[in-house]
Amino acid sequence: MEYKYLGRTGLKVSRLCLGTMNFGPFTTEAVSHNIMDKALELGINFFDTANVYGWELGVGITEEIIGRWLNQGGKRDKIVLATKVYGKMGSGVNERGLSAYHIKKACEESLKRMQTDHIDLYQMHHIDRSTPWEEIYQAMEQLIREGKILYTGSSNFAAWNLTEAHYIAKQRNILGIVSEQSIYSLRNRHIELEVIPACKALGIGLIPWSPMGGGILCGILEKTKEGRRTREALIASAEKLKPQIEAYEKLCKEIGYAPADVALAWVLNNEVVTSPIVGPRTTEQLEQNAKVLEIKLTDDVLKKLDEIWPGPGNQAPEAYAW
Repeated sequence: MEYKYLGRTGLKVSRLCLGTMNFGPFTTEAVSHNIMDKALELGINFFDTANVYGWELGVGITEEIIGRWLNQGGKRDKIVLATKVYGKMGSGVNERGLSAYHIKKACEESLKRMQTDHIDLYQMHHIDRSTPWEEIYQAMEQLIREGKILYTGSSNFAAWNLTEAHYIAKQRNILGIVSEQSIYSLRNRHIELEVIPACKALGIGLIPWSPMGGGILCGILEKTKEGRRTREALIASAEKLKPQIEAYEKLCKEIGYAPADVALAWVLNNEVVTSPIVGPRTTEQLEQNAKVLEIKLTDDVLKKLDEIWPGPGNQAPEAYAW
């Protein structure tokens, strides 16, 4: 396993981050525990969750599954544990968002569910335009003083949100946001326009989610031909992108790698990326994800991928003509 500093911090995390969104709704507790055991075995020390995960089964279900795994003993100090705050956690008017009231309450509840005394990376799941940064940072600083969280991160923020947060943190003489979770894949490259440059300039670690394009980059056409079970919505999306997907899957076949592996390797190739989030449903899938670290895409392959899935910086000049 390879490791990288999380943004401008001195904290090292594995190049793959174990995403836990499937734990509960799609993966049983027993299998979820096996996946976390396998992650440790593979050297993955970065686990990501959110207090809203598992909502189909009940509030905080995924965090509870993680908590029971941590309670088996000797595992907490082996991982960097990340969770999130923002989402609706109840029917009360203050049970969502980033008010100081909700941040404190949500953090206490996450700690109880995960059976731990601290969260290593506490991430704001979305921007809250109703709450001033002074209030958000006041709450986060208090949790840091109490030893309940160590670092603060963000998710789904725009570049100007990150910049504003960074400079207000400097005014307060605090570390501020050290990581950002954004959707990023060959299929969805819009953050290359502003978010990635902002992360690079501000020393913010990038943690991409959905690096395989929500399944579109996992060999969807071949799976459909084989009659393998695929979500209807995914098939509909694949039809709209069929020419690109056909070219992509053909290229993957030519270079001898599975489409899902190429997609993940491409995200890892970006120097700003700290750890893409992978969400395996089996230990076998996690083992395959870990092998992707051995894949080094050539400049020629990267160029062809840009041609198939052009990013905002690869558009023809005429695309910007007014």
